[in-house]
Amino acid sequence: PIRPRDYYKQASPARSRGNGEHYQGAVTMAITSAICTSFKQQLLVGTHNFTNGANSFKLALYTSSATLGAGTTVYVTTGQASGTNYTAGGSALTNVTPFATGTTAVCDFNDLTFSTATVTARGCLIYNDTQGDKAVAAIDFGGDKTSTAGDFTVVFPAPTATGAIIRLA
Repeated sequence: PIRPRDYYKQASPARSRGNGEHYQGAVTMAITSAICTSFKQQLLVGTHNFTNGANSFKLALYTSSATLGAGTTVYVTTGQASGTNYTAGGSALTNVTPFATGTTAVCDFNDLTFSTATVTARGCLIYNDTQGDKAVAAIDFGGDKTSTAGDFTVVFPAPTATGAIIRLA
C-alpha cells in the first residue's frame, strides 16, 4: 500500500552556479507534496464542502513527468498515469465529515484501491470534482510505485491533529 504521509518530501532548493545563474538540477518536472495555495483561499470563501456527500472529491494518479505542488489550481491531464484498470481522472474518494481534535480541524478519506491494476505512479492529486475540478492537495509518493495486475492502494494516514492528510491548526 502507498501511504501518502510517509512520502512527504520537500523540493530540492535552487542551486547557484556561482556566476549569478541558478538552476534546479537535472529534474525539470516534479511532484511536491503540498496543500494547494488556491485551495486555502477557496476555503475562506466557502468553495469546498467536505461533509460526506456534499461535494465529490477524487484522487488522480500521476507519473514522474507531472508537475504538481502548491501552485496547482485544478486537475490536469498532463503527466497523469495510465494503465489497465486505471481510468483518467482517477476515482472518487469517500470522505469523512470533518471534525476537530483538540484545536485542529481534520479531514479524512477512506483508503482508495484501484483493483487489479497495472499502473505506475509517482504521486497523486486530490481535487474537488463538484467544484470545477479545483485542486486540494498534491502528494509525492517519494518514488515510483507500481502494481502489476494487482491492487494499487493509497492508504491515508490516521485523522489526527499531526497526521491527517488535510488539517487546519
